[in-house]
Amino acid sequence: MRSAKERVIDIVKILHRKYPEARTALRHDSPFHLLVSTILSAQCTDERVNKITPGLFKKYRSVADFARAKQSSLEKDIRSAGFYRNKAKNIINASKIISEDFNGRVPDTMADLITLPGVARKTANIVLSSSFSKSEGIAVDTHVKRLSERLGLSRQSNPDKIERDLMRIVPKKYWLDFNYLLVNHGRAACMARKPICPHCPIKDLCPSAGKYITS
Repeated sequence: MRSAKERVIDIVKILHRKYPEARTALRHDSPFHLLVSTILSAQCTDERVNKITPGLFKKYRSVADFARAKQSSLEKDIRSAGFYRNKAKNIINASKIISEDFNGRVPDTMADLITLPGVARKTANIVLSSSFSKSEGIAVDTHVKRLSERLGLSRQSNPDKIERDLMRIVPKKYWLDFNYLLVNHGRAACMARKPICPHCPIKDLCPSAGKYITS
């Protein structure tokens, strides 16, 4: 019987061929912009965030601008992202810490990133992988959570526990891309409702495929 790690390697190789340009859908041109975008993306679509950020980054041009922002004003600017009060508070406070403790630069370690308000491991992993090409873990969002369960890679429901399961079986050289590969596949084929299993390139490696193939 093949090991879970061997099966994961096959899955990754197939998805790499299917999605060779897999990367975060959040548009950004700096680690700080990605950090803000990722905070905004919590329980919000990347598409919606990408509509908000062009105007947002024109109004607030630097970390210091965000640190000085009035919360009521920032709330209005990001209202359509949902949970705007908490997000505005976290963005402002994170910006203050970055300005005061990190010389205006987004830190590039997991230990430092998770000290910032609004930043848990998922956000930190996205920033580290996309902005610094560092792999200290695997970001677990709704797509990764769903596909990890369907693919039999984790039986956990808590994102941190899912991440630990994945880190045990996904070779570290694939950590940088693993989230983006599963996100791309989750959007293109393995949707929450009505996944297109008959046309899925990894259906032969998926223990859940038979549950969804009806014809």
